Amino acid sequence: MLDRNKITIRTLFDKVTKGEPISWLTCYDYPTAYFQEQAGIDMILVGDSLGMTMLGYDTTLPVTMNDMIRHTQAVRRGAATVFLVGDMPYMSYQPSNETAIRNAGRFMAEADCDSIKLEGGGEMADRIHAIASAGIPAMGHLGLTPQSVSALGGYRVQGRGALQAKKIIDDAKTLENAGAFCILLEMVPDRVTKIITERAENCIIMSLGAGPDAHGQLLIYHDMFGLYPKFKPRMAKVFGNAGEVILNGLTQYANEVNDKVFPQSENWFTIKDDEYEELLDLLK
Repeated sequence: MLDRNKITIRTLFDKVTKGEPISWLTCYDYPTAYFQEQAGIDMILVGDSLGMTMLGYDTTLPVTMNDMIRHTQAVRRGAATVFLVGDMPYMSYQPSNETAIRNAGRFMAEADCDSIKLEGGGEMADRIHAIASAGIPAMGHLGLTPQSVSALGGYRVQGRGALQAKKIIDDAKTLENAGAFCILLEMVPDRVTKIITERAENCIIMSLGAGPDAHGQLLIYHDMFGLYPKFKPRMAKVFGNAGEVILNGLTQYANEVNDKVFPQSENWFTIKDDEYEELLDLLK
């Protein structure tokens, strides 16, 4: 069993100061959360990506706050010491500061989160400031932001052109100044990430397909174990093809049932002969 103290914002900043990379994974359920904690993962993101990986939607847009709260509660029950981040779903923060604070508060009060994350650049600085001013640790998300994928022209790298890269760099500083303690850069060129990380003064920079120079790395759990059948992003490394193992096991089960190989005597329960005889008498 893993024996460690609760990971806090201070723990994360201490790692940054010491030059120790931060490990971060997505997670959506209790057993996976348990395994991630036992593996010593620093942070867990209950991402709105659950709409695709767990619920089968083509995008993250249909995910609701109730979906997010239910899954985040399950993850916290499995991982008591990780730094837990709740992902604000589409339209849970965009309408107003009041809406953003209320929904961020739900993550903290109902799911025992350590912080929340929302997408968007300088236009979301006011939301970040409002949430942080309410005493809720707030995290930004720049680069490829899935909730805005239509406006971005699809799932593609952001910041390859100088003007767009400059905007991402400026947005990062704006979010930091607004009170974001951490910013996730997704599918941003590595040298742009390096500039943002070097310029960060009181903000942790995390990378998802954005190079090695951030303070830590995030991966989508389903991507790293071959569990999402629709596609495998280039930025994902498959650490074990669990999807293939599961498919082979399911196929074997179906074949054994069809061939009457399963179940065997060790797979069912019996009743004693005398009790069975008494049962038959009772049924007469």
